[in-house]
Amino acid sequence: MDSYTGFAEFYDLFMDNIPYEEWSNYLISLLKEYNVNDGIVLDMGCGTGNITEFLARAGYDMIGIDNSEDMLMEAMNKRYDSGLDILYLCQDMRDFELYGTVAAAVSICDSMNYIIDYNDLVKVFSLVNNYLDPNGLFIFDLNTIHKYETMGDCTIAENRETGSFIWENSYFPDKKLNQYDLTIFAKDEDERYTKFEETHIQRGYTLDEIKSALTEAGLIFIDSYSAFSKNPVSENDERIYIIAREYGKAIN
Repeated sequence: MDSYTGFAEFYDLFMDNIPYEEWSNYLISLLKEYNVNDGIVLDMGCGTGNITEFLARAGYDMIGIDNSEDMLMEAMNKRYDSGLDILYLCQDMRDFELYGTVAAAVSICDSMNYIIDYNDLVKVFSLVNNYLDPNGLFIFDLNTIHKYETMGDCTIAENRETGSFIWENSYFPDKKLNQYDLTIFAKDEDERYTKFEETHIQRGYTLDEIKSALTEAGLIFIDSYSAFSKNPVSENDERIYIIAREYGKAIN
């Protein structure tokens, strides 16, 4: 099911509670800790390019991929305004192709949770392994099962100057799937409202499942953290970060 289509134009307006700069600084600190100080970095599920832009400003040569043309149009509008040299590609993470290898791949804002089939997750990880430089770094975040369980079945509504949204959330514990039906009423400059409806489905994975998928894909699991810290993952975390490395390519 397509997501982030008509809503893409208003995505940043309704996601303005996300501290992208803080998230980017944390990500950059992890990249540098593992000696990725420059080079080409792939941003998977880049959306409207918020994280991609921050990484480009930090000196990385950025490639962003996303399967939503509408989200990428917003990202390219930002690129036009900033003048940053970022390559955007409309590709599915499950079947992406690059022109060469990259120093690191990152995926932030729970993009990996949208891969709801375990075998597809292994395929994504395998492609990452294929396109990483020897010993290249892979960093991604995940919403946890605990977060989905905590949200459960609920409805969230919010009214703003720019419009309103209704978030109807459902969690299916037997399949570890979280579904939310999103209805947006976006107001334009003429005070007219446009209605958008989208359905999003994400899957929660245990840390053991992630480790197994990385191993099957040929990647080496390095570490996992409670989001935005160096603390080990705990059962009460709502978001975690995973760090892995490429394995298998010879280093000249």
